[in-house]
Amino acid sequence: MRPQDEAPDFTRECVNLANARLGALALATSDDFFAPMERMLDAREPVFIPDKYDDNGKWMDGWESRRKRVPGHDWCIVRLARPGRLHGVDFDTRHFTGNYPPGASLEGCYLRDGDPGAATEWFELLPRVPLQGNSHHYHALDGARPVSHVRLNIYPDGGVARLRLYGRPEFDPARRDDDGLVDLASALNGAVALIANDEHFGRVGNLLLPGRGVDMGDGWETRRRREPGHDWCLLALAGPGVIEAIEVDTAHFKGNYPARCSLQAAHSPSGDLQALVAQAENWPLLLPEQTLQMDLQHYFREQIRAHGPVTHVRLNIFPDGGVSRLRLRGRPA
Repeated sequence: MRPQDEAPDFTRECVNLANARLGALALATSDDFFAPMERMLDAREPVFIPDKYDDNGKWMDGWESRRKRVPGHDWCIVRLARPGRLHGVDFDTRHFTGNYPPGASLEGCYLRDGDPGAATEWFELLPRVPLQGNSHHYHALDGARPVSHVRLNIYPDGGVARLRLYGRPEFDPARRDDDGLVDLASALNGAVALIANDEHFGRVGNLLLPGRGVDMGDGWETRRRREPGHDWCLLALAGPGVIEAIEVDTAHFKGNYPARCSLQAAHSPSGDLQALVAQAENWPLLLPEQTLQMDLQHYFREQIRAHGPVTHVRLNIFPDGGVSRLRLRGRPA
């Protein structure tokens, strides 16, 4: 168990494949009397509303089963947003204090089609581990086998605010757009937001989500800059590739969109974040500075500079503001 500010590297280097925004779905549970299983996959941070109750009792932001009065334990089956290899899990029990499970374990299966049934063979991903209330519980997974579904077991009952399963999605280069390109900046393909110099109003990982932003909170937005310079973020692509089409979407950002943006890129085998950050400022330009407008999808092709395969990009915004989505469509190397 580690506090949020000491989250392990896999939370930064991998995609949360249990994210409902990416398409993860809670399929079945033994019991969700107090709080429905779907809430456990919400991409937003869990909240606690002291005076909120519903017909079954205290409203809780997560999955919560009733108090078990018979032998056994409760469970929930989740279909991942995309099959992949899991490298870490976070059992998040925030706001669950006298009603958290004392223990949890995790199983997986891999199905090319359909969902698990009575005959499905499950394999162990993580043996039973102890849980505490109102805490993150990070555990590394070996990623040895691909997984399409997981079964979370809690012992014997109780509530889990969020289940996050960090992994690398199966990347299928054959899954291309009509023009033969692949969005190498899509979280569903395995792209990861590594770091941003500021995320005051919106997380940088939102840039990689599918679809357009639903509101101004569904993007990357920095605070108002009161000093010289500009804001930036660093992204790891789904795989090496040559970028041929770029989209910068400022959906819902009207009085707070950046005046301009640019992109730098490089092919870097380094997994060291500090080294990447230090080098990125000097990477070659992929897209020179471009003027942006409010609440608009901006498309760039001929402005892209010639380059070989790249693995990482740095998005610069001038001087600050919000961007909803970034699409980097190209040909995998």
